Amino acid sequence: MSNQAETSSGLRGRTAIVTGAGRGIGSAIARRLAAAGAQVAITSRTAEQLEQTQRWIERDHGRALSVVADVTDENAVERLVDETHAAFGPVDLLVNNAGIAPLAKIEQLEPGIFDTIIRTNIRSVYLCTRAVWGDLCARGGGAIVNISSVAAEDPFPGFAAYGAAKAFVNAYTKAMAVEGQPHGIRVYGIAPGAVDTDMLRSVFPDFPASERLEPDQVAGLVELVLSPACRYISGQTIVIRKS
Repeated sequence: MSNQAETSSGLRGRTAIVTGAGRGIGSAIARRLAAAGAQVAITSRTAEQLEQTQRWIERDHGRALSVVADVTDENAVERLVDETHAAFGPVDLLVNNAGIAPLAKIEQLEPGIFDTIIRTNIRSVYLCTRAVWGDLCARGGGAIVNISSVAAEDPFPGFAAYGAAKAFVNAYTKAMAVEGQPHGIRVYGIAPGAVDTDMLRSVFPDFPASERLEPDQVAGLVELVLSPACRYISGQTIVIRKS
């Protein structure tokens, strides 16, 4: 029979950074981690959305720090980590959630859109991971969750670049887990299907509601993989979808 340590999320008192936390999946993840006792630094490019997430967390007696930042920019990421250190101390957990998924078929995919997809979905993961890696090593471990997508395996028309970017995230997750293992660092990928967010509704307004996940369902899986019970599945990308 498992002891309490196996079933507890083990997040109380931990310091987490969640990117893209102003709305949707990122906001739900930040609220979940805060409810489990983590102190959470939340970031996005939109102050108003961050303030709403912070109000929700604090209403439920959680601790949050809002940092407006573009996580594709190296200096902004360094500032995010510095402000997190000042408020909460070294980082234990990172959730790379920031992403963008414009729908554009190959002949319509302008270079500027392509570059934005790569910067937001790949460069941000690299920069944020690099910025907290020293903290995780120094503390003898920690965990990173990279939000991927089922499009990495099923890049349907219009999502060629987005699906390829998320395939990179899946491969990077495996590599990070291998390099992190000697330091006690666990790394996971979460690949949702359709989630009921503003981003999905803007691209697929007629997507059936019965086939959409709720953001909190994805957030619940993130909380689960961060628990001690999942410490032996580092490096995997886990698919969560309704259809």
